[in-house]
Amino acid sequence: MGELTRRSFLLGSLLTGAGVLSACSGSGSPTGAPVAASSGVVQRLEQQRRTAGQQVVSTRLAARPVEVDLGGRIVTTWGYDQNLPGPLIRARAGDLLRVEVDNQLPAETSVHWHGLALSNDMDGVPGLTQDPTPAGGQFTYEFTVPDPGTYFYHSHSGLQLDRGLYGALVIDDPDEPGAYDHEWIVVLDDWLDGTGRTPDDVARELGIGAGTSSASGDAGMGGRDHSAMGGMDMGEEAMLSPLLGGAGDVSYPLFLVGGRVPEDPVVYTATPRQRVRFRFINAGADTAFRVGIGGHRMTVTHTDGFPVVPQDTDALLIGMGERFDVLVTLGDGVFPLFAQAEGKTGHGQALVRTGVGELPAQSRPDELDRQVLLGTDLTPRQHVRLAERDHDLYHSVDMGGAMSPYRWTLNGRAHPDITPLDVNEGQRVRMRLRNMSDMFHPMHLHGHTFGLVETGLRKDTVTIRPMRTVEIEFDTDNPGQWALHCHNAYHQEAGMMTTLSYLA
Repeated sequence: MGELTRRSFLLGSLLTGAGVLSACSGSGSPTGAPVAASSGVVQRLEQQRRTAGQQVVSTRLAARPVEVDLGGRIVTTWGYDQNLPGPLIRARAGDLLRVEVDNQLPAETSVHWHGLALSNDMDGVPGLTQDPTPAGGQFTYEFTVPDPGTYFYHSHSGLQLDRGLYGALVIDDPDEPGAYDHEWIVVLDDWLDGTGRTPDDVARELGIGAGTSSASGDAGMGGRDHSAMGGMDMGEEAMLSPLLGGAGDVSYPLFLVGGRVPEDPVVYTATPRQRVRFRFINAGADTAFRVGIGGHRMTVTHTDGFPVVPQDTDALLIGMGERFDVLVTLGDGVFPLFAQAEGKTGHGQALVRTGVGELPAQSRPDELDRQVLLGTDLTPRQHVRLAERDHDLYHSVDMGGAMSPYRWTLNGRAHPDITPLDVNEGQRVRMRLRNMSDMFHPMHLHGHTFGLVETGLRKDTVTIRPMRTVEIEFDTDNPGQWALHCHNAYHQEAGMMTTLSYLA
């Protein structure tokens, strides 16, 4: 089996008995039938969010084949624009966002609004909250945007995220003072489409069922021989992180900051001593990034949209789907904004320029090897903590997987052969997320933000390291059918997804 069997991933199926039997407990055990996205309770809740004189923000996204300039390198891919990332969408908390999606792709598609606790029928998960938008079809997403913060949108159909179908979504807080001179939205990505293979090619090489990954949200499982990986570099030497363990399954030729390669980077221009708000978004499919700015420390102010007690650091480790806001007071000169692909060979880079000069040939900043902050290291602001109360329901979710055959599981089962996590509206749910593999998993819950039980930190995507457990709590105040999955796109496609299912 070559490189694939050199990692000792634990099969989730070994945990089926313990995981499934303990998946639900508590005095508030749910009853009833599943609440569909089209149900009246979902519609009524959205109507309650609407207000008289509500501002309407309208825009359009055309998903289509495009040629994109990554910085002197032209690639053919799928995107919402001729540039990466796709168009910035911006609104204020409480606005009505209306986005018409025109599907000009040769496949079905969808759009998910990552991190927003929005109306279930607008969440953009084909087969769960909506029918996929067919090739040549249109779909209009219309919903009230609830919480301010840094978010992003992306296709939730198969592996389309690993093309160019993503963009930044910023929800402004009208009461925020904005005590900074510049705001720079920095989107990080791992890139292979148009470089000789596509995400679908990678899926077939891994052993994910052919013919499903670009068009649907379901993962087929191919029964193929995994000893020949089509030239993929799956060696553990290149994909191990001292902080995250197994650091990914896919070797990427390019890493992007703001849609550009390091050889022709985005240049952010300011003057010395100006204060900048950076909004970092990891839109990658299989790569965490260690991010730092040469010669500077950063003050983290928000994660996943919610404010934290400001914390200084030299570098951030950002898992797929996570977002961080930081403040930086700039020095005088030219500095690298460096995004090291964690545990992999390669990096993305942009430039911060406040004066004359050029970067040295070796631009990797020392900051990356000093204090490195993970999202779970932060403390929330007091006013965004969940109200204290006992939980009514306890769910346990064990993450497991194997490289050969390529299969990733929750409680021993791979999507779509899953056991939903049932809840009723009005409950406080505590959930144990236990990583029983030696690879990290950024776990993302749709339609809700949760608090980490240990610290109260508010998140919607939490990176869980190997053999670690994170307990979260959230209130069931948004009825419908909601995805819970790993934000490694290939793990999700190979089965690491389940449903938080409201019953009524």
